[in-house]
Amino acid sequence: MAKSGVQNFASISPLATARFAAALARRLKPGAVLALRGPLGSGKTTFVKGLARALGVRTRVKSPSFVVAAPYPVKRRGIKNFYHFDLYRLRSGRELGPLGFREIIRDRGNIVAIEWPEVARRLLPGKTRYLNFKMGNRPSERQIRIWSKN
Repeated sequence: MAKSGVQNFASISPLATARFAAALARRLKPGAVLALRGPLGSGKTTFVKGLARALGVRTRVKSPSFVVAAPYPVKRRGIKNFYHFDLYRLRSGRELGPLGFREIIRDRGNIVAIEWPEVARRLLPGKTRYLNFKMGNRPSERQIRIWSKN
């Protein structure tokens, strides 16, 4: 599959990463699914926190590493919930079944961000936007590439 609409963003700080997420949040439509890939410490959770804040999530967003999924109610037209998945500890996409993963990513009233999406790659819809996070040359710098599949 070919990549389409590739965009690159160079972040100089965690605040810049959160602001990039907020800018993206303003363009997201209900039902959006984001797959965030990158090494530990590359800014994925910082991005998710900025995204959630921009979507209107009022509670503190934490990495759901130990619980896999965290739902947050959203007060934005057309969006009911923001779901944050962290699949780092999973070995197989089958482990997502009891969580209602397929139903959540298919629900047009949700926006979903998935850290470590590799175990769920066969379950992700064609509309998924992929974000690749890389460390920059300085400790606080990050390179973020966003794209989708055709």
